Amino acid sequence: MAMSDSPAPVLAVAAVIWNAHGKVLLIRRTKEPRKGQWSLPGGKVEFGETLKEAVMREVLEETGLTVKLAGVAGIAETICDASVGAANAHFVMIDYSATVVSGEAMAQSDAADATWFTRAEIDALPLWSETRRIIAASAMQVWGS
Repeated sequence: MAMSDSPAPVLAVAAVIWNAHGKVLLIRRTKEPRKGQWSLPGGKVEFGETLKEAVMREVLEETGLTVKLAGVAGIAETICDASVGAANAHFVMIDYSATVVSGEAMAQSDAADATWFTRAEIDALPLWSETRRIIAASAMQVWGS
């Protein structure tokens, strides 16, 4: 089998977006993996696009926000997980911390909803454990707590 015949991991980016009130923006996904779940806004990196360009584009497309990136909050992977709609897929997600520069958060393109949540409200949501870990790491990066 030629190397090009093998499935390859999909590179994706996402952002933990903080507003001035210390709330995080989550979107409700309209596509697999994790369709219908609350998640960080993001998506696939396009060929020739830098990671930073990709996350800025995806955030704008999904939420209408322009953001300032504050660094990488973490990396997560989903590998062949049928329970979340990715039975034959391998996603590598590079998650950035970000703060709002301009715009009003509204669900657009691949997002069914976009809502600001306090960290206490996030604790009560049924979130993927990796999303929780990334948000906590981002809080340390952006707020120092």
